[in-house]
Amino acid sequence: MRPPETIRLTPGKRVLFLTKDIELIRRQLAGGLDLRMTDLTVDELQDDINTDVMTPAWVCFSHRPEDLARDAYAGMIVEGKRVFERDGLINGNFEVIVSGFRKGTGSSRETAVQAEKWGGIRIAIAASFAPIHAANNINQGVLMGDHAMLKRLQAGEGIPLHEFYERYDPISQLVVQHGGLFPFAGALAAGDVTLPKTDTAPRPMNMTEKVLARHLVGVDDGSVKPGDSVVVSVDGGYSHEFTTAQVHYFLEQEYGNDYGIINPDKFAVFEDHLIYADQVDKMRPFMPKIEELRRLQREFQRHTACRDFSAEDGVSPGICHEVARELFVDPGDFIQATDSHTCMGGVNNALSWGVGATEYANLVHSGFTMVEVPEAIRFELVGKLADTVTAKDVMLHILLNHAKPQLTLDRVMEFGGPGLHSMALDERATLANMATECAARGAIVEADEKLLSWIAAMRPGADIAALRARIVAPDPDAQYGGGVHVVDLGAIRPMVAHPGDPDHGIASDPTNGAFVDEIGDVPIDIAYAGSCTAGKIDDFEFYHRVAKDAVAAGKQVPVGVTFFIQFGSKAVEEYCREHGMLDTFRAAGATILAPGCGACIGCGPGVSESVDQVTVSAINRNFKGRSGPGKLWLASPLTVAASAFTGKISEYRPGMFG
Repeated sequence: MRPPETIRLTPGKRVLFLTKDIELIRRQLAGGLDLRMTDLTVDELQDDINTDVMTPAWVCFSHRPEDLARDAYAGMIVEGKRVFERDGLINGNFEVIVSGFRKGTGSSRETAVQAEKWGGIRIAIAASFAPIHAANNINQGVLMGDHAMLKRLQAGEGIPLHEFYERYDPISQLVVQHGGLFPFAGALAAGDVTLPKTDTAPRPMNMTEKVLARHLVGVDDGSVKPGDSVVVSVDGGYSHEFTTAQVHYFLEQEYGNDYGIINPDKFAVFEDHLIYADQVDKMRPFMPKIEELRRLQREFQRHTACRDFSAEDGVSPGICHEVARELFVDPGDFIQATDSHTCMGGVNNALSWGVGATEYANLVHSGFTMVEVPEAIRFELVGKLADTVTAKDVMLHILLNHAKPQLTLDRVMEFGGPGLHSMALDERATLANMATECAARGAIVEADEKLLSWIAAMRPGADIAALRARIVAPDPDAQYGGGVHVVDLGAIRPMVAHPGDPDHGIASDPTNGAFVDEIGDVPIDIAYAGSCTAGKIDDFEFYHRVAKDAVAAGKQVPVGVTFFIQFGSKAVEEYCREHGMLDTFRAAGATILAPGCGACIGCGPGVSESVDQVTVSAINRNFKGRSGPGKLWLASPLTVAASAFTGKISEYRPGMFG
């Protein structure tokens, strides 16, 4: 449904303010309090509200929006109690929801927007929005505004619709005017919409711009600049059992049961996120819903004949992002998938980022998508990492010093420089992977012969000459809207991100950086080594280095600590087996897990089970409740492994166990 040309608040409907004072939220939900923007400052509103808070993993087991909306904000838990009870948002009769900075960080899950929309929300107000979440709002027809606009609305003013979209690119403006992506796509197919043409003159381009320019539909040798609204072809993508059911459901609703997709050999499904959920006590009650998601994914795969990476004998082939870079993401590709860590594909000199289920459904059906060319921010890496420092420490440094002040927000992070080329491919993959934690649009990494050699090793028979011809490199005079930032790798120290204190207004967030040697004694119960960020071969070299030192010194994981080690893919597991690592891990007392996702989203072994447990983890997010109810510290593979043997968060030092 098209929105009206003038937006007003509906008489009788309410505005919900997500304040740092939780009691104010509870009073609003109970119906005893209605606030006005003139009563508050932006500083009193919650920042960094992530999609795990809006729709925790278990809520996403419902694929119909009207069902999952019943548990909107189920992840907002304070002192062990839900702030939003079931149907709380729906029963509150709200049509506007208000927060602070960076609304919707974290996962690309469109369910977060759907929970609000089907809960009655038609306008989201925030100081800024995370890019994927913002796109999901646009695609679902939810209007976004700022706090000044809310003051006008609450004063009784009608605001012209164009004020809600005039800052967007021309195609996004059309999507808003039509009430969402599917209505817009229908109008486009019917010939009722004329897309804007790009006429950017030849100019020096960065890597982001070059990839998009190559993919312009109907244009050869084009140029683009930030802000251009373009239609681009997509080289490939994927979904997993958390998201495929919605894609299938939306396509059936929009195009009928006989819908088709373009180029099914370019797209894939993975069974990786929920495969071990039955090993978590709190997830077992949801197994019927999880099995329904699996069934719908299998149905989608059979219906579309897309590539199939299903589990075999209950074991996943690996985490989608790791397997994709190993097997089918090529230099110069433009990749879209239904997961925020799709940006990991940028390590292969590809441009990739996550999208919501609606956008993915539309692009697999059409073979193209609409993009506003984003700005880039360049990280020029110089020097060389110390032997006890990893790429995870680099990203925790960038998260604290560049992402927290929003320098990376909605920009593509481009990595290059002599320091980059001193790093192994798996370490570069960590840089690309964690761009989404920076609330960036995506990431792309400069290519070199190391990359081509890595691909050749992973894909015997690959046409390396053809891949070399696809490489994109920035022009010497390329421009970066976010600037060029030099990072001296030699100055990086081992870091962690602390879990924050959400109960008292300090968000749990990867930007909470601190140096390991300055946090004091932090005893741990769990050390988790794995995930798409830290389940790669080089990560296992780090884990093995520490475990080997410990075993040689007669050490094992102490009583009271559990050390979980999980492979990112079958290829990683096979490498570890061939190099004798598994024997070392067993001798050290570690618990070895089959390839796949799991603890990172609370759906596999390695999650905490009580609020007083402390985890040090190599995953990418420390959002409260994401990996169990306990406190979670983010750290590098070396720090995680060292901590597993000392029983407290510890910086790795050679000979530390001697």
